[in-house]
Amino acid sequence: MDKTHDNGTTFILSGKFRILVYTSSIFLLLFIQTDGWCGREIRLVFTGDIMLSRNVRQEIDNRQLSPWIHLKPGLHSADLLFGNLECAVADTISHTSPSSSMTFSIPSSYIPMIREAGFTALSVENNHNMDLGSAGRDRTIRQLSGAGILAIDFENSPRFFRFEETVIAIITVNLVPGQDHVSQNIPSIPLSQKIRLAKNLSNLVIVSIHWGSELLEWPNKDQREAAQWLIHQGADMIIGHHPHVIQKPGIIDGKPVFFSLGNHVFDQKYPGTKEGFVVDCVIKDGILSYCCLKTHTAPNSFFPALTDSSCLESGTLAMRQTSAVSGISIQAAPTHFLSSGEISLEAFVNGKRIWQSHPLPMVSMEIAKLDGENEYILSLERHYSNMDREKGLRPYVYSVARNGLIARWRGSALAWPLLDAVLIPGNEGILCAIHRKDSFINPDPLNNETRSAVYRWNGFGFSGVDNAINCKECQTLLK
Repeated sequence: MDKTHDNGTTFILSGKFRILVYTSSIFLLLFIQTDGWCGREIRLVFTGDIMLSRNVRQEIDNRQLSPWIHLKPGLHSADLLFGNLECAVADTISHTSPSSSMTFSIPSSYIPMIREAGFTALSVENNHNMDLGSAGRDRTIRQLSGAGILAIDFENSPRFFRFEETVIAIITVNLVPGQDHVSQNIPSIPLSQKIRLAKNLSNLVIVSIHWGSELLEWPNKDQREAAQWLIHQGADMIIGHHPHVIQKPGIIDGKPVFFSLGNHVFDQKYPGTKEGFVVDCVIKDGILSYCCLKTHTAPNSFFPALTDSSCLESGTLAMRQTSAVSGISIQAAPTHFLSSGEISLEAFVNGKRIWQSHPLPMVSMEIAKLDGENEYILSLERHYSNMDREKGLRPYVYSVARNGLIARWRGSALAWPLLDAVLIPGNEGILCAIHRKDSFINPDPLNNETRSAVYRWNGFGFSGVDNAINCKECQTLLK
């Protein structure tokens, strides 16, 4: 039986499936309802590329309307609405008119319009984030933050979002160099560390990535290889953009990969660039259900609308369990207001928070029984040391109690300056490390040569291990 509410929302009930249709905007949310579900659902929505300059800006100013006029009611109901922003806020004095057609600047007056559309977070990690230089990038992040929109870049990733007892981590990555010629690489030690941190402190790790070839309607070889690496590292979902056309989603090890969602709001005129995907997700009782809805932008407009209410791609994903140490659940606190490299841990027992740590400069984190019996947190943190007179990566070991973290070992960087360290799975207390090839006596932070080493937890720190089997496993693990 169908039931229509006064606000224009129609609920269509049929067996184990329920479809929620916002009739005023033809925006559809499809999810699977299983017997015994309880508690409220969490809704996440992801869009493709957003560019509000050039012809889009002209249409906004001429019509005095939001580009999301056809989508706003449906988008606005999301708990998290995320997209990729490919423009920068201009200084009203010096950058009202961009010097190049490929420099995408927007006035600060557009920021409230983005928030009114429902956006709560945006990636600013793309090849246009430096169109107006570092000052323009900082200005954009500051303006978005002032409007209540979290701007996520690589340096400050992962960012954590809490919805009741569910924590979601988002990492943003850019593989396409912009005007500053800067981008990330895959494989990458810093990216591996960010994913490791995120998967141990959240229930879902989402990687938003700028990659691929423009106008190519299928993922290229580099995208496919990068996706395999990201999933292997621990990503649960990949949201791709930059090609400006839709690329068919794929599944890797049961994890959805949206290689390209195409354009969301853009002014390109090639037919394929007028189409986009909106990924609509619902989380309920540890299961994420997703549905791809298609948008189309009319030939004489740059404002998208849904083509219909059909779900073109769909699937489900089991969320990861919350990490626990000695029966105490550990999650990341929301990181909206923490500075770069700071993570605050929260501890829960029976769903009740018992403490929150002070901000820690964590780069990576794992949980293991280092002594084969008691569970510990092994973290890699950035601290200054008089030993090498630099702010370097140092391993720390904590135990967890009901009154907070207890530091068991505040380590040096082991034998040489440290780049990364991971515990060997299934081999309690064995640490595999990759070091720079310089030394603490004569440090050279620009040294690109590396060496690997293996250590064992001895109860008071880590001692070197001369074991050929462990050393070989270590070298394989760090690839």
